[in-house]
Amino acid sequence: MQLNLTNIHHTYAGSAREVLHGVTLALPQGWTGVVGDNGCGKSTLARIAAGLMTPTSGSVGPSGLVGGYCEQDASVAPEGLEDFACAWDRDAIRLRDQLGIGDDWPWRYAELSCGQQKRLQVAVALWRRPDVLVMDEPTNHVDAPTRRQILAALRGFGGVGLLVSHDRELLDALVSQCVCFEEGEVRLRPGNYTEASAQAGREAAAAASLHESARREERRLAQERQRRVEEASRSKGLRSRRGLAPGDHDARERIGRAIVSGKDGRATHLTKTLDSRISSAAAQASAATVEKSYDGDVPAFGERSRRSVLASVPEGLVPFAGGDVVAGADAGTGAGAAAGVPGVRVPELFVGSADHIGLVGPNGTGKSTLVREVVRRVPNDVPMVYVPQEISPAAARDAMRQLRELAPDQKGKVLSVVAQLNSEPEALLATDMPSPGELRKLVLALASLRSPQLLVMDEPGNHLDLHSVQALERLLAGFPGAVLLVSHDARMVQAACNRVWELVPADAAGSVLRER
Repeated sequence: MQLNLTNIHHTYAGSAREVLHGVTLALPQGWTGVVGDNGCGKSTLARIAAGLMTPTSGSVGPSGLVGGYCEQDASVAPEGLEDFACAWDRDAIRLRDQLGIGDDWPWRYAELSCGQQKRLQVAVALWRRPDVLVMDEPTNHVDAPTRRQILAALRGFGGVGLLVSHDRELLDALVSQCVCFEEGEVRLRPGNYTEASAQAGREAAAAASLHESARREERRLAQERQRRVEEASRSKGLRSRRGLAPGDHDARERIGRAIVSGKDGRATHLTKTLDSRISSAAAQASAATVEKSYDGDVPAFGERSRRSVLASVPEGLVPFAGGDVVAGADAGTGAGAAAGVPGVRVPELFVGSADHIGLVGPNGTGKSTLVREVVRRVPNDVPMVYVPQEISPAAARDAMRQLRELAPDQKGKVLSVVAQLNSEPEALLATDMPSPGELRKLVLALASLRSPQLLVMDEPGNHLDLHSVQALERLLAGFPGAVLLVSHDARMVQAACNRVWELVPADAAGSVLRER
């Protein structure tokens, strides 16, 4: 089986911008990654491939294929949920076991956690066995164990699969080729994400080298042309008969021989030749296009506190329900369970002025509980920025208001940070309500004006494209102060952190923190 997309063009009604332009792809059985910046057209292409949208022009074939689309948002019950709830065939039982789905889950979908909803949503999509299946960010908001379960289930799919994701580990483990949105074009590259990205990097480096070489040649030829024009001008002055004495027959004869020999015309011919070579070099430079990207260093902001410790939590149990730490609860023996208080058992914890701490663990183990406790213990005179997992509409409106009220120099600084996080400042200024990913970048950029000494970020990679995630990693790694990063993205934690706090499920009391 193979899905063919031929000369696909698409423009949304009321828009002058063409989202897809002449896209032609042949997609075989197995999984293909779909990667690119936010807003580049990934979801549009995926919906057309799944048969959920009709392109403005172009064709999708063969006809008669059944498409399925697993939405990024798992809060809405998927189509076919009730059928799956009543199904006990071999595939349904296998998917229930593979994804750890309880028999009653389909009947109480609204009560499930985000991770449970996502597992059930994936199970229903696979059980329906479409010919073409699109998975849109299937590992957003899920922990590492759930990610492994989803990966194992997806590996069993036998049709044409499209994986739209910023999860580098999932892409590397699952896909055999990638549809890459680059420079306004769509390219199909062999290999998983790391392999396709490396190939794109090599091509970009070669194009940049060719572009710079052509520009250097263009500049050299332009300088040579100018030199020859000046030389020709001097020569013309020397060959002019003006100013010669009427009786200077020898000088008149030399000038006459130069004109007859063609030296005048030769200079003009050489200039025209150089003009042609300059045009050729300029054309080469233009042909060696370099993709516009924001891969530089984020403008430095923040500072390291003079305090050696910014926050400390005493040994004990941090209750899930809030309130003071239950002191004396042994973090290793389960004394919290004996006391009947559910929570996170911790040894004495310190956040140093330059510590970059990654907080990891399965959903439900108390990461948010511990973050709240750490933030509560930060002194008021320590400038801190906290970016939650989800930013409320009120906070979004306030962030946009702050941006518009800034003085020009401050606005320029904020937009420079936004740009280096792989976003278009012009697009941000043109909207009243930015996307969740753009909003996260704006909140962080606004923080640059306050010289924070501590950054606390909860799942900052959610809603970001891959280039933006990598830009964020560079920002966090280079931040001079302290960082507390909650993330399921192992690569981000590895890139940005020098310490890791891991929450491990323990018993009815909750979890235990172990540093590694």
